[in-house]
Amino acid sequence: MADRVESTKLDTRWLGGRVYGYVVDGDLLALCHHAANLVPVGSQPAALRAFAERALADGRACSSIFGPEDAVLGLWDLLRERWGPARSLRPGQPVLSMSNESAVTPDPRVRVVRLDELDVVYPASVAMFTEEMGVSPEAGGAPGAYRARVAQLITQGRLLARIENGRVLFKAEIGAVTPAACQVQSVYVDRVCRGRGLATQGMATVVATTLRAWAPIVTLYVNADNAAARRVYDTVGFERTGTFATVLL
Repeated sequence: MADRVESTKLDTRWLGGRVYGYVVDGDLLALCHHAANLVPVGSQPAALRAFAERALADGRACSSIFGPEDAVLGLWDLLRERWGPARSLRPGQPVLSMSNESAVTPDPRVRVVRLDELDVVYPASVAMFTEEMGVSPEAGGAPGAYRARVAQLITQGRLLARIENGRVLFKAEIGAVTPAACQVQSVYVDRVCRGRGLATQGMATVVATTLRAWAPIVTLYVNADNAAARRVYDTVGFERTGTFATVLL
């Protein structure tokens, strides 16, 4: 949320949606971003009721709800009658963090992607999104929007990959950046290469690069039942610091 506020200055031309604020006696107590995702920050019952009423009045623009578990599940309880059923409900997603470089040897072949490599990396980004979310990011009324987002990440130096002979073997995105922390997302390993340690060494490189270039803490979240990914992150050195939930609509 902080990344969206800082990067867009709440200008609707760049925000891609709306940010709702819950204010009591002049104090901002909670926020909710309603765009491609619905992201609540703050789990006070009154705030969640206000966000649900506003989202219902505005009409659903999002394809998912995600964020801190208490807020997401509380908000979904208020929306499910009108917006349900969910395609997938994913509670208990561990939020993991690191503030030091990994003891794992980084992969020197993982590097920041160049913009002229967009056509090489983009199919891997689509494949990862589709595998994770169950639908293609190109579905819907704006098929170019996701490609533009990937291009933006590359331009900002926030997409890292290992590319060999025009093929992406590993990639990860630094999806959100604030002075306090960054969030890594869309971690991908080519199916043929899985189980060979590429993700472990690749993530060690991503962590080191992120700590040096962007923020003092690297975070991510993972599905509770993704045992393989959780083993990778444990090996790299991530520790659990919170819990998210996701509702796919």
